[in-house]
Amino acid sequence: MPEHASSKRTVDDHRAAVTELIGSLPVVRQPLADCLGLVLAEDVAATVSLPPFDNSAMDGYAVRSVDVAGASVESPVRLPVADDIPAGRTEVEPLQPGTVHRIMTGAPLPPGADSIIKVELTDGGTERVLISGDAAPGTHLRRTGEDVREGATVLTAGTVLGPPQLGLAAAVGLADLPVRRRPTVLVLSTGTELVEPGKPLRGGQIYESNSVLLAAAVREIGGQAIVLRFVPDDVEAFRDTIARHIGDADLLITSGGVSAGAYEVVKDALDGHGVDFMKVAVQPGGPQGLGRYLDTPTVTLPGNPVSAALSFELFVRPALLGALGHRVVDRPHATARLASPLRSPAGKRQYRRGRLDRGTVDVVPVGGPGSHLLASFAASNCLIVLDEDTTEVAAGKDVDLLLLDG
Repeated sequence: MPEHASSKRTVDDHRAAVTELIGSLPVVRQPLADCLGLVLAEDVAATVSLPPFDNSAMDGYAVRSVDVAGASVESPVRLPVADDIPAGRTEVEPLQPGTVHRIMTGAPLPPGADSIIKVELTDGGTERVLISGDAAPGTHLRRTGEDVREGATVLTAGTVLGPPQLGLAAAVGLADLPVRRRPTVLVLSTGTELVEPGKPLRGGQIYESNSVLLAAAVREIGGQAIVLRFVPDDVEAFRDTIARHIGDADLLITSGGVSAGAYEVVKDALDGHGVDFMKVAVQPGGPQGLGRYLDTPTVTLPGNPVSAALSFELFVRPALLGALGHRVVDRPHATARLASPLRSPAGKRQYRRGRLDRGTVDVVPVGGPGSHLLASFAASNCLIVLDEDTTEVAAGKDVDLLLLDG
């Protein structure tokens, strides 16, 4: 049920509501090349051992350790080279006593050999080789399954797939992986006053930035964004535009048109059609909405740029990360000493832009609390969190921070 206009939902309650609305994304199998940054949905096991066979860890000579025992610079051993084994050889002859096989790094160890003499301890001979050092059994060998045994679990559900994890998957023979698929997010920005960046402005117009900001935020966490810009402030045109594109989306995000004034096209178009509107006890970003429009999860954000950015940060980002399967959905928190005093309205959780110099213990507020001050947001690397019961904080006091670059 919609909340009464005078009530305010807490930040935590609204975050929980958005998370529940978005839910989890389906599991799909994706080729390794398409899995970077995604989250593994199920445990996966090795199809082969790693290494899959005993092989040489050095360029050198495969030997029987007893045949080179005691070899040194002062008392070298000369042995015939019976075979040459490059990397990639699939069949090798057994090593006979009193002989060696020249061998390259990664090449299979011949039966009968139990160690490798690295080439630096030899004269590099190809028919006969002079060996000036010995090697105990097992020297410079990579044993079958030394890293991973066939059938062993190599990656567990919830793992974020980076280059090392994808490399491991390939090394144990996996061509694709079960992952939560990337969300497709329809980003819609409203306002007849908005103009595409790069075009001339007329009086009363501003450049449209919210769709750029929100689409980038979606892509940053691994989603795909479909951007619809300059939708007119007309209810029917607004609904028609959504209807033409929403079938491709897992989530609809709008910005603007959700406040209490006239010409609030998002509110006029969606209120009573599956989307509820409410006030959240947060500054900036109080006016919010969420629900299901045309059976698609829908989150409506305020239109002021910082309000839209902060709303995504607090409510949408953690929900999408959770939908992707991430175990950690929160930005890192820290504590620092406030460099200058701040005031905050009672009953609201305020997020002030800040700059934390990691070489000091002080956080410096950047700009004022206004929701239009986008330059101060861009210059910040943290948010200073002032809770609902805090109305002022003196300089020198410790404050909680949300780290934006963590």
